Amino acid sequence: MNLRQLRYFVVIAEEGNIARAAAKLHISQPPLTRQIQLLEADIGTGLFIRSARGMQLTAAGELLLEEARHILALIVRATERTQRAGQGRLGRLDVAIFGSSILDVIPKLLLAFGNRYPDVKVVLHTMAKAEQIESLRQKRINVGFNRMLGPLEDIATRLVVTERLLLAVPAGHSLAQRETVPFAELRHHPIVLFPTGSKPSFMDKVVALCAKAGFEPDISQEVGDAVTGVALVASGYGVCLIPASATTLRIPGVVYREISDPPDGAQVDLTCIYRADDTSPILHGLLDIIDEFRQGLSAPKD
Repeated sequence: MNLRQLRYFVVIAEEGNIARAAAKLHISQPPLTRQIQLLEADIGTGLFIRSARGMQLTAAGELLLEEARHILALIVRATERTQRAGQGRLGRLDVAIFGSSILDVIPKLLLAFGNRYPDVKVVLHTMAKAEQIESLRQKRINVGFNRMLGPLEDIATRLVVTERLLLAVPAGHSLAQRETVPFAELRHHPIVLFPTGSKPSFMDKVVALCAKAGFEPDISQEVGDAVTGVALVASGYGVCLIPASATTLRIPGVVYREISDPPDGAQVDLTCIYRADDTSPILHGLLDIIDEFRQGLSAPKD
């Protein structure tokens, strides 16, 4: 039994006539008759009752018709699903996130991806930078979102957004009374830094910006992520420089202020990282959405 024989069998059963079935299948009657004879011989039972009125199904034929339609429908479904997978419209995307990268921008990107590719399952994993890189190399994830990644031969990056830096300060702090804060003013206040871990990091960038401004920061605490950093600001441990996306954290007792004279480099990139040799259409569907998002941010506003 093969798929061609099943298709021929279904058409004959539905037409009830070998001549009409042959015309519908665009073949002559003799090879069509021969294929049905081979199918009956392979199964070991008759499928049709031949008469002057045409071809009527036997009881065995009725059962095979039901099963054949089911099998052919499965073939069509498998073909369609395989085509969609090849187009990047079906499958799974494993995404690594960490710290402030999940605030504001990434949820918007993943929502846009889910709307465009509803049959791709997105699975999130919380991983620090070093773990993201190792997981990419081991093919345990498809992409990661992070900041301050140095050049790596086997890891590619795609810029998502460049964010300016703002200052988180306790609501009762003297700096909270200002609309903007000069960067040099930070020399007089303890600073909470994040994240600890792999270098280079956002922490290194803040220290370098302070050095460029001519002072060494008074570091009160070094913590693992933006959420902890802002929470410590609320508790009075100091002030904290954060990417703009982190201002979506609405923690009681914290206000956010613009830097009035940011030094050169007072911004930080958020990037999507992935294996340089990954040709997955699902991955490239996400990269297309990232490019569209970034172009939307840079488009002139009416």
